[in-house]
Amino acid sequence: MMRRRHFLELSATLGAGAAVAWSGPANARPGHDPGLDLIVAADGGGDVTTVQAAIDAAPAGALTPYRIGVRPGSYLGQVIVPADKTNLELRGLGRAPAEVLIADDRANGTLKPDGTPWGTSGSASVTVNGAGFRARNLTFANLFDEAAHPEITNRQAVAVLTRADKLIFERVRFLANQDTLYVNSTAAGVVARASFRDCYVEGDVDFIFGRATAVFDRCRVHSLNRGSTPNGYVTAPSTDITNPHGLLFTHCRLTSDAPAGTVYLGRPWHPSNDPNAIGQTIIRNSWIGAHIGATAWSDFGTWPWSEARLAEYRNTGPGALTSPDRPQLTPAEAAGNDVADFLTGSDDWHPYC
Repeated sequence: MMRRRHFLELSATLGAGAAVAWSGPANARPGHDPGLDLIVAADGGGDVTTVQAAIDAAPAGALTPYRIGVRPGSYLGQVIVPADKTNLELRGLGRAPAEVLIADDRANGTLKPDGTPWGTSGSASVTVNGAGFRARNLTFANLFDEAAHPEITNRQAVAVLTRADKLIFERVRFLANQDTLYVNSTAAGVVARASFRDCYVEGDVDFIFGRATAVFDRCRVHSLNRGSTPNGYVTAPSTDITNPHGLLFTHCRLTSDAPAGTVYLGRPWHPSNDPNAIGQTIIRNSWIGAHIGATAWSDFGTWPWSEARLAEYRNTGPGALTSPDRPQLTPAEAAGNDVADFLTGSDDWHPYC
């Protein structure tokens, strides 16, 4: 299966504890690396050897960016950014995002030492609770291998869970199967904004989901081929009814190796059957592959997709079909649903200024 292939490739190229040779100066330390406050290196050549140790060493309540450089290598184990560790930046120091891997391998049904399951949120390889977090030029993954664990039926395995506001991800890869990227907030009705630019997100079932306000700009969104029908769902928004902005995809490419018409753009998720979770996904000015069919949205249990906020606008590609089951924004509606409308907010946040 596709996911098994990725697991083997990552294990072979970036095995547990492996480090790619550092190509920078031999004496490179924070004082010699402009703009970096701390360096992580799996081979011991930096300040710390794990990403979590670097986060633990960062100051609490920072008002200006605290920049952590991560040298090429694999960093396996759960990573948690606490709420008081604000304005942290993880910057991969490799030539490409694939050279820095931050990953774990738990699923919802994986058991903790006390014998209870981790659950979906607990499965996350990386959890971001600190506002102003930024990541660039690296890979986050959940390496849970479904084929190797047939005894685990709850297979949600999150690569990254976000709960904080004003988050930025640039040139970052997110790899997993079900529930790859969980964009959330601290509570229903609380707005948490996240920007993803020039990123790659891969998965199969509900692999971009949650109630956050999240913008995917110029990203590639790749649906894996599960070898089943349906092959999966790209999004599962649970946007609160009080929030006018959920998930926005603009100038993206939605791709897959799955057969034509076997993947849905999404379905509305109502956590704990919350009737106020009226999910929003808007896909606009994007290229959509043939894996998406004429019926692009799906019900989620008893919750009909037609009652959620699901729409498209001026998409192209073999999967950008015209049908009664493909709601389209009007030009006037599209004018009020662009990147700035989703991210700016009352505090006038401009992520890339």
